[in-house]
This record gives sequence, structure tokens and C-alpha cells, in this order.
Amino acid sequence: MLFILKKYIGGLLLPLPFLLLLMGLALCLLWFSRWQKSAKAILSVSWLVLLLISLQPVADKMLKPIEDSYPTWRGSVKVDYIVVLGGGYTWNPEWAPSSNLISNSLPRVTEAIRLWQANPGAKMIFTGARAITNPVSTAEAGARVAESLGVPRSQIIVLDSPKDTEEEAAAVAKTIGQQPFLLVTSASHLPRAMIFFRHAGLNPIPAPANQLAIASPLNPWERIIPAPVWLMHSDRAIYESVGRVWQWLKGSSGDPGQ
Repeated sequence: MLFILKKYIGGLLLPLPFLLLLMGLALCLLWFSRWQKSAKAILSVSWLVLLLISLQPVADKMLKPIEDSYPTWRGSVKVDYIVVLGGGYTWNPEWAPSSNLISNSLPRVTEAIRLWQANPGAKMIFTGARAITNPVSTAEAGARVAESLGVPRSQIIVLDSPKDTEEEAAAVAKTIGQQPFLLVTSASHLPRAMIFFRHAGLNPIPAPANQLAIASPLNPWERIIPAPVWLMHSDRAIYESVGRVWQWLKGSSGDPGQ
């Protein structure tokens, strides 16, 4: 119940639902109260913020410092395990396997396969519980996609009980102990994940995937026209910032609160 409540509250704090709630409040005040100036101010500020965070320069300036915490892994140190954290998914057997990995998940799996190819004999560990209404876990979905792309099932370990990153760290600790391993997750999520895994007494080697913030060339109109893709980048930056604050407040899992 606490996990579900955390997801609902955290979801409402993300930019799009939060700003829509503010706009809804402003509309109610405009239609049903005398607080016209307050309503106009709330509506104007909400619209302006939504506009700004839907622009590429603003969104990626928010996200890039988080993603730049760790570089893409190109090292030569050999490892026996590659841990891939779960993300968005569904499972429809009629689809191509990779289509079931939503948003951040597919880039994590493809990067993990690249690392697995550079570490012959390493085992891939997929983590993550199943969604409430889905019979297949996010860990199993990732494993099936990896298998469809050439990874033998004998080299895959599925940990499908953890519901969040902290639980994933605990499950990996029970499975491999203190052996070094490559930790693959989205670049924006990696700083927070590294804290959880180090706190669990593990020795993760950061291996970011799914970098989103763009510093390379773009068409001029892509930088000045608001778009859902840039809003998604802002969403990731705010999501991870909220998650980092929650991690810090818990104390036992975040560095500053220990």
C-alpha cells in the first residue's frame, strides 16, 4: 500500500499532472469565485512554466547535469555480472519482443547486451517486479528481449521480486555478494541507483544508458518549438530530483541523511 501511495503522490508531483492541476484550480476560481486576479496569475504562471519546460534548451539544461554524472562505460575491466534495472514495460505476446519495453527499458537492455558482448561468459541479471495487472515481471520481459537478441537463457538471471531500486539493490546483494559488476540503468537514474547499491555494500561499476539530453547539433526549429519529447526530458529531470530528495529524507539510503 505504501509503495502504491508513493507512486501516486510522486506521479502527481511531476510537471504535467501538477501543472494541469494548477490550471484546473485556476479555471475553477475563474468560473466559481471572486478570486479573479489570483486565478489569472495561477493560470498564466502555469502556462508559462509548461511552455518553458517543453522547449529543448530549457529541458536539456535541467537534465544534462544529472546525466553527466557518469560517462558511457568503455573500460577494459572484465566482470562476471551485468545488472540491468527494470523500467517501463508491458507484455503482449503478439508484438515483437522489443516492443514490450517502454521508454527507458529498451535502451537499458541494448546497452547491457553491448557490455555482455564485451564480457564473454558474464551473466546478465534482470531485476524488477511485475506490474499489478501484468502476469509477466519487468525483469522477465527484459530477459525475454535479451534472449530474442541472442543472449542464451543459461546466462540470464531473473530477480522479479524487487519493486523499487532500493529493493533491487538488496536482491542483487543476496545473489552475487560483493563481486564487482556493471550496473546498467538510465543515465538520469544512475546517480540515485549508485547510492542505493553502495549503501547495500555492493561494488557497482556505473554503466549509463538511455542518455536523453542533447548537446549535439539539432535543426533550429527543434530548439524553439515546444514538443512532447522535450517535456519528457523535463519530466525525467524533475522525477529524479524528487526521488533524490526522498532518498535524502529517508536517511538510511541516501548519503546526506546517514
